[in-house]
Amino acid sequence: MRNILKSTILALTAVLVMSCSGELTDNAAPVELVVTNTQNLTRLDIAPNDDVDCDEFIGTINMQIFPKNDSAAGALTQVRVSRYRVTYRRTDGGTQVPASFVRSIDTLIGIGDTAGSNFTVIQSDALRQAPFAALQPQNGGRDVETGRDIIRLEVMLEVFGETLGGDNVSDSTAFPLEFCYDCDGCF
Repeated sequence: MRNILKSTILALTAVLVMSCSGELTDNAAPVELVVTNTQNLTRLDIAPNDDVDCDEFIGTINMQIFPKNDSAAGALTQVRVSRYRVTYRRTDGGTQVPASFVRSIDTLIGIGDTAGSNFTVIQSDALRQAPFAALQPQNGGRDVETGRDIIRLEVMLEVFGETLGGDNVSDSTAFPLEFCYDCDGCF
């Protein structure tokens, strides 16, 4: 009897999970939001310096709206982008990452239109906290987890919006960044 009960609960759980995951991944919107990036900098020197390259934007996030089919036309297929989330993943073997964050934005994009913007992908106070603080000379100049003088991250930026008809849309893009202290500037 216990085995039958366990099997029934397991089967119901599997059906529930599969039905929910399809609901979360199926997008009923008549359009797709496609997010890409153009990267200008791949290495950031966090030491105070006068390198003009360190004042440059890391890159640009490009957002486009494409119809899913021929019937996706009209004012209701415009997308209002309302927020973005930035998360991080270490690519150098370390595990400490800056805190994720969400920012509000307000951009309206129509089918076939492209909107580009300079998004904040690292908050300035994050550079004084773990894992970056370990790179400063007074803290040893090396990442405590990897023993290296460079921290490598993948930055993931997810953009969220809604068609004017009320359908949710989202997409994401990712790019690599390296952080170092007093390592010949940014490039």
